[in-house]
This record gives sequence, structure tokens and C-alpha cells, in this order.
Amino acid sequence: MATLDLDENHAQYQIQAYRPGLIRINGKSITSSVIISPDNLIEDWEPQSIEQLCAASFSIIIDLKPDILLIGTGSSLVFLSVETYGHLINQGIGVEVMNTSAACRTFNALAAENRRVAAALIIK
Repeated sequence: MATLDLDENHAQYQIQAYRPGLIRINGKSITSSVIISPDNLIEDWEPQSIEQLCAASFSIIIDLKPDILLIGTGSSLVFLSVETYGHLINQGIGVEVMNTSAACRTFNALAAENRRVAAALIIK
């Protein structure tokens, strides 16, 4: 007979919805880029488009010490520059780049598993 374990999601912040230009976190509608982890929400993250993204954009994330960083690049997938990607990898952070919709879904799944995950999400 199969046994079931109680799901103990300890995440304080969860993404409820996303569409280009808007993300809903814990009932609040946000219209600018954000950084989210299970226990931190940083609104008005400086890069508002993928073109503005650089290694310095991630300094605040390094302080969160995630094991995994999901980078949502907006409505389409855009790869990071080698310099930016290398900067994060050299900090010991696993990096996954995807469109923001996929990053939102992946964040919720990993946060529900109580993983040390952060997501840097370009909203537009």
C-alpha cells in the first residue's frame, strides 16, 4: 500500500499569476521586475528589460545565497552574456535561464519542495 507524506510548503511568497507586464504575488499585482525567494520579495528590481541586465544587476541576489537562480527574461527566452553567466556561476549559484512564464512555474515548484531558490523576473 502506498503512503502519502504531508506537503509542508514553508514559502512565505508564492507566484499566483503572470502575464507580460504583470505578476501577482500573494495577492499583490506588480508591474515592474522583481526578485523573489521563498522568504524575500524585492520589488522594483532595476533592470526593466533584458537589454539592461548585467552582472551588477545580480549583486542583491548573491546576498540571498540561493542554490538555484531562475532568470525570467520576459516573454521570450534570451540568453545571458558569457560574462554575466560566468559571474553567477563563479559565486556557486546554479543558473537556469528561461522566459518569465516558465520561471514563475519553476519557482513555485522548487519553493514548494523547500529548495533554496530565487527568481529574477523581467516582467515585460
